[in-house]
Amino acid sequence: MFTATTPDQMPDLETTLSMSGLEFMQAMQDGKVSRPPISAIMDYSLEELEAGKVVFRGKPTFHHTNPAGGVHGGWYGTLLDSCMSCAVMTMTPKGSVYTTLEYKVNLLGTIPVGADVLATGEIDHAGRTTGVARGKITDAVSGKLYATGSATCLIMKLRGD
Repeated sequence: MFTATTPDQMPDLETTLSMSGLEFMQAMQDGKVSRPPISAIMDYSLEELEAGKVVFRGKPTFHHTNPAGGVHGGWYGTLLDSCMSCAVMTMTPKGSVYTTLEYKVNLLGTIPVGADVLATGEIDHAGRTTGVARGKITDAVSGKLYATGSATCLIMKLRGD
């Protein structure tokens, strides 16, 4: 996988629409299209991928802390939004894109700076116009649950094939 560092390294709309969501995510995993810059900024990467399920692995660093020295809630939220929405993406047909309509995050524990965590997103529903997924962040070693979430995404058919 490689990370886009300039806008011209991001896949264009035609490239995105030429594949199903699962094919697009596989192309990202294989390094054929770039991963988004946010994943580098937040220090997470694609770990596992299948239809209806995406797992990201991440490690929050000092740069992700709040004024109290804890991992900022925005880090949890970004990681959960990414894994849940990408789970929906794996179910979108060729010619479609998606966007997050809303997501909810429940923080259940403090992630230590430097902890190795997994963020798992799994599909609950993938329809013609919406997708719903749930997610969780767990410690990669102990399995401790740090956060849960849910997301609803809009699926938009932009091109008929």
